[in-house]
Amino acid sequence: MAHYRRAGHVPPKRHTQHRAPDGSLYREELMGEEGFSSDSSLLYHVGVPSAIVEARTWELPDQATVPNEPLLPRHLRLHDLFDDADRDLVRGRRLVLGNADVRISYVVGEHESPLYRNATGDECVFVESGSGVLETVFGHLPFGPGDYLVVPRATTHRWVPDGPVRAYCIEANSHIGPPKRYLSRFGQLLEHAPYCERDLRGPGEPEVRDGSDVEVYVKHRGTGPGGLTGTVHVVPRHPFDVVGWDGCLYPYAFNVSDFEPITGRVHQPPPVHQVFEGTNFVICNFVPRKVDYHPLAIPVPYYHSNVDSDEIMFYVDGDYEARKGSGIGKGSISVHPGGHSHGPQPSAIEASLGAESFDELAVMVDTFRPLELGEGGRAVDDGVYHRSWSRG
Repeated sequence: MAHYRRAGHVPPKRHTQHRAPDGSLYREELMGEEGFSSDSSLLYHVGVPSAIVEARTWELPDQATVPNEPLLPRHLRLHDLFDDADRDLVRGRRLVLGNADVRISYVVGEHESPLYRNATGDECVFVESGSGVLETVFGHLPFGPGDYLVVPRATTHRWVPDGPVRAYCIEANSHIGPPKRYLSRFGQLLEHAPYCERDLRGPGEPEVRDGSDVEVYVKHRGTGPGGLTGTVHVVPRHPFDVVGWDGCLYPYAFNVSDFEPITGRVHQPPPVHQVFEGTNFVICNFVPRKVDYHPLAIPVPYYHSNVDSDEIMFYVDGDYEARKGSGIGKGSISVHPGGHSHGPQPSAIEASLGAESFDELAVMVDTFRPLELGEGGRAVDDGVYHRSWSRG
């Protein structure tokens, strides 16, 4: 996110000496993207950020996937994946869908997670319900229902819930940020964008923590299912030892209630709902909004063929006008794969005529390569959704 921030104590000039009151030298670390050619931040550590004492394998949750064959639209009931919250928000994730570009997991957890670093790509975690604090090496971010938390690749962090939290986890193999069409050539969010910098919440001041022989769970590229492997590093001092940092790369939060919907006289296409993008996928959200105001408008979507993408809709809250009669409800995912023409349930079209507003909240991920089913997705597939258009 090309939006400069500065926190804690940093020297007047980068790559120069920065010393503690006792005269010891802080260690400068550059966290940057795309080989020194994109956004970065400089962090100043008390200790040595690359120090490792020990390492062992972390057996990741099942990351294997199987193709969506035979090709079918599917309804996945995520709320059936967990019957309690006796886990943390990192190790408790269950893989729902995935491909070489993005993995979608779901978790319900109430315990503090271990320190965690995703070295394969950025994460965008949507908080369906619950609250807590995302603690990071940059500083801490309180979170609550409806928050997206965007965590840059290799950011050491942990989740500290106040109680049970439901989280929809979008893990990229790339970086995640605002759509390029929303940004000026210098990175400022433009006037037509549905949100602006004022809506983004960055971390608070960095907090130096004490501790020795601290474990950090690292997910990284490897030879395991999905090309992923896990390692636990034991580091000599707590990674939260940053006294100051500045730059344009850091975790941030955005609440879906601050998204300003774009509407028109007739039905608007899904790109108007876009909030973030990564390589070969986009993230959109459908929020409560006034709908089409042409006198003959049909407010629900028209039928459309996903020629180039799979469309994954996570239904969070409200009343889903286009899916009436399909069994879709809160906690559902609809999977509409490329190669299948989809749209509203037939009875929903007439029922929507004359509507002035929709009260719905959903998060959509569109991918440009086919998604496969993870163990979590296979476990909660209702098996009958593909017949819902034939029932009227």
